[in-house]
Amino acid sequence: MEKKSFVQTLIHGTDFDHTQLSALQKVTLRAVVMSFLFFGLVAIEGMIMRMVETGPSNPLPKMFNHPNHFFSIMTVHPIVGIFGSTYQLVFAAFMFLVPYLTKKPLYSVKLANAVWILITVGTALAWIAGFIWHYAPLYTLYWPLPADLEQFKLIGGFVFVIGVALIMIGTIGFIYNIYATIFARTGVHKNKTTKELLISGFGIDGLMNLIHKLTGKPPYSKEPALSLPVVAIFRGTVDTFLDALVILGAGILVLVYLIADAGGVTWDVHTVDSLLYKNFFWWGLDLVADGLVLIYVAGSWYLLATIITGQKLFMENVARAALLLELVVSWMVWSHHLLADQPQPEMMKLISGEMVTAFELLTQGLALFITLVTLWKARPLKMSPELAYLLGGLVGFGLAVPAGIIQADMGMNRVLHNTQWISFAHFHIALIVGLYMTLYSALYVLWPLVTNNTTLFSKKLTWTHFWLYLIGGVGMGAFAGMAGLDGMLRRHLYVNGEFNTWMILAALFGSMVLIAWFVFLFNIVMSVGLKGLVGIFLPAKDNVASYGLDEEPEAAPETVPAQQ
Repeated sequence: MEKKSFVQTLIHGTDFDHTQLSALQKVTLRAVVMSFLFFGLVAIEGMIMRMVETGPSNPLPKMFNHPNHFFSIMTVHPIVGIFGSTYQLVFAAFMFLVPYLTKKPLYSVKLANAVWILITVGTALAWIAGFIWHYAPLYTLYWPLPADLEQFKLIGGFVFVIGVALIMIGTIGFIYNIYATIFARTGVHKNKTTKELLISGFGIDGLMNLIHKLTGKPPYSKEPALSLPVVAIFRGTVDTFLDALVILGAGILVLVYLIADAGGVTWDVHTVDSLLYKNFFWWGLDLVADGLVLIYVAGSWYLLATIITGQKLFMENVARAALLLELVVSWMVWSHHLLADQPQPEMMKLISGEMVTAFELLTQGLALFITLVTLWKARPLKMSPELAYLLGGLVGFGLAVPAGIIQADMGMNRVLHNTQWISFAHFHIALIVGLYMTLYSALYVLWPLVTNNTTLFSKKLTWTHFWLYLIGGVGMGAFAGMAGLDGMLRRHLYVNGEFNTWMILAALFGSMVLIAWFVFLFNIVMSVGLKGLVGIFLPAKDNVASYGLDEEPEAAPETVPAQQ
């Protein structure tokens, strides 16, 4: 029997036609393009900060060395990197994958277009607030509230908060689109009840299957309502929603204080209890790490492993149950951010900050183990870009998660708290190496599908990008992390080159990440052509001569296996 192409597999058995598929391809690519443009911006910003930290001998213009500019970059750097780049890429992938995995159309392509526009505009506004007005609340809406007009201009704070609000509104739009698609009574879910979808979405069926197996009962569910990757998306989106509400609420609170101050009304910041605010803020912000990174990534690993190998996932019921366990863990670990806060109750530090946090090593370790065994059982496997990037993502989290667990200890936290160890050895490696290399793997798997089998310009450039990015990301995280072990604080400007050796090494390896981005971008642009790149943002009727998005799809290459 002739093997179906990846595109044919997507369309077969679904309730949407080629026109809907073309619209879905375009909205996906639009978000992907904006994501990588923002990634380039954040990489350049990171290099500027690394070079400024080497002291006055750096070759940058004077404006970059001014503290106001440095801290404004530090403020917008994670906004651009996490929301403008990472959110866009993750949301783009999932708004394409959920229809593919559930065999039914996305609830609203118009809403998907609104999502990438809102996040793009919101990120741009936050960046402008830093670049023009130097609004610099040390990168977050954290306490003390950055609402002092003697320090910041009202317009800067207003534009920044409005930008963040647009990002969160776009995030909520993404969440609505995903859930509306999953709960739609079409396709394979035509006869499923809301209860069945909820039980499967939270991984309860996997846990029940395990319990029934241990007790000798028949399986609770032989065919779960949702595939495992969709369960991870469903489950992670819960955390993403809660996080959006918390950040939106924090932004509104800052905005209220700014406007009151501008109107001559002086509100004591102590009106809001600082410890309560910090617990609320970190509970929400930590859900970015759990919802976006740990859970979404685990689901992506499972999907990529099954697509690359063409085999069923190893220990699938355990994987489903682990996602349910992560629901409890992710809501109870935030106190590890407050281990250095003296007023924080010791029991909260011990239980939430240390003991529950340690479970993240178990849940993420399980996901890594299940993925590796799935790949191992399918050997021999031909080393392809998608497999290499998946392994790179596993390496990234294999390094970053233990680094985080180390600092979630009250003793070690006294040494590591607020140092560059946290910034680089933990979350820079987690994001740059772990998350992004996983997403690159997904991008190469989806490439034939979203571009109707457009051939990549150069495989050599693909591999060049891989090695530059992996070595550069790990090296930068390691050397900047070592500076943290030597006492280099985060959110701090060093003007005398106190940590020159580590910063120069980190900058050298960081430049490899930036060069890798240029290599990747060149390879993609040469693959689709400038006309095709522009055509992504044009309506279908104006894009007939692009790179084939408005033409009938051809057969996918044999190297891309169909979803089992």
